[in-house]
Amino acid sequence: MPRPSEVPACDFAQAYALNDRMNQLLLEYLDARAWRAKIPGRKSRTIADIFAHVHNIRCKWLRLSAPHIKLPARLDRSRCTQKQARTALAESATLCVQMLAEALSDPQGRVQRFVRDGWARPWPPGVAMFAYMITHDAHHRGQVCMLAHQLGFPLRGRGAYGIWVWEALAKECGFQLVAARKNKRPAGTGRSNPRSK
Repeated sequence: MPRPSEVPACDFAQAYALNDRMNQLLLEYLDARAWRAKIPGRKSRTIADIFAHVHNIRCKWLRLSAPHIKLPARLDRSRCTQKQARTALAESATLCVQMLAEALSDPQGRVQRFVRDGWARPWPPGVAMFAYMITHDAHHRGQVCMLAHQLGFPLRGRGAYGIWVWEALAKECGFQLVAARKNKRPAGTGRSNPRSK
């Protein structure tokens, strides 16, 4: 599926950077006691396992889809720390942003296909590639939030709600989502808020 011509490739790359800022926020606010904790009586991944998986899958996408990009080290899910995961995810996100920018801005460039896994058929670079990458991270972020809650260490404050304040996340990533208004109305001349009555 080709990229819509009216959406610049940098917008997709910036959105992926914003996506990883959400991961960083969860890692920053996650209680350290939840990192390797397991729910008693259930066989499931730990939060450490999940974040290591996200990074390692990104490495696979890069290896299979953009072999010219130097791969970061993979994470050992049984030994990595929260700090190591934050560093590794930031590195793999930066490289995925590079891959997306190359794939979506130059159809004849070095990234000519997106390969999710060795068993999967390649896709042409485009919106589906971007959506798949974002959805993968979002799925696992949801798992982390639910698991932290089930373990008795729910994310609070900015860790719980900061992922929804995209304007602030974009600013932290170095760009703006909202353009500045050109014609600001003087105070008191705008429409009244019907809820305030």
